[in-house]
Amino acid sequence: MPSFQSDNVTLSYLDEGAGEPILLIHGFASNKTVNWVNPGWVQTLTGAGYRVIAIDNRGHGESEKLYDPAMYSALTMSEDAKNLLDHLGLESAFVMGYSMGARISAFLSLNHPERVRRVVFGGLGTGMIHGTGDPEPIIKALRADTVEEIRHVVGKSFRQFAEQTGSDRLALAACMAASRQKISEEELCGLKVPALVAVGTRDAIAGSAQGLADILPEARVCDIPGRDHMVAVGDKVFKKAVLEFLAEY
Repeated sequence: MPSFQSDNVTLSYLDEGAGEPILLIHGFASNKTVNWVNPGWVQTLTGAGYRVIAIDNRGHGESEKLYDPAMYSALTMSEDAKNLLDHLGLESAFVMGYSMGARISAFLSLNHPERVRRVVFGGLGTGMIHGTGDPEPIIKALRADTVEEIRHVVGKSFRQFAEQTGSDRLALAACMAASRQKISEEELCGLKVPALVAVGTRDAIAGSAQGLADILPEARVCDIPGRDHMVAVGDKVFKKAVLEFLAEY
């Protein structure tokens, strides 16, 4: 996979297809393959005539691993995304993020609205404002010597997911310590980019999709029926809503 330098950090990315560009930003402990290739997003979007660019966030996938939490703010990772657009010579693109990637996409859209044509916030509703839970049990689980010693259910699930994806657990722990920056209602009221908020109806992590959409100046909701946080990403209802949303540009 190709790579580029963002603030002296080497980051990997995927670049496939031709047409209007869309930048995909994956969630915590995932990567461009797990979040976007395997669930069929790259195939769906390239098949619809888009150029698909998917970044491996710092500490994830094939990108450089860092162990200082100060290197992992969502704001910093949003600058990585902007720097990828710069690297590719793209003035603007559609942007879609899932979970942590949605938070990163929000910072990108707020700070560089001229670079974002439309934005999709997947797997994150009012959790963008109020938070998505205590990160400490997840950090402890990622740093634990064995899975067997982990008692926290959510922490254990993240640890198991990290092992399934072959991730660097200590890099992820550093990321978890810093990446869940909240964004105020006042800031989101100033978002200048049209948004689609897509959350599974059984998602216990994301918070309310409608609640977030009500705050944003121009937004709509896609309720992904019967899906929780981990499986909503590849749902056909989600894909259909995104394609319709992008086509309106």
